[in-house]
Amino acid sequence: MNALFYAVLQTLHTVINLYIWIVIIAALLSFVRPDPRNPVVQILYRLTEPVFQWIRNKLPFVVISGIDLSPLIIILGLQFIDNLIMAY
Repeated sequence: MNALFYAVLQTLHTVINLYIWIVIIAALLSFVRPDPRNPVVQILYRLTEPVFQWIRNKLPFVVISGIDLSPLIIILGLQFIDNLIMAY
């Protein structure tokens, strides 16, 4: 049972780290304004924009003078959750 619990925690750790990288890539792409019809850009948009929008709705102060800090909030939250689960 202990090995199963460890395997689940490791899988969650991997998924969280993967999503952090997806958020970073999406945030960097927002500076470049790539072609919105590009399939990779569409996938990144579909994976990140609902979470970005949820953060913007719940915490309206994360948009400061047109600068959107929601990716930073998401990364900090995911790092907190990752550290919390990896403490076990």
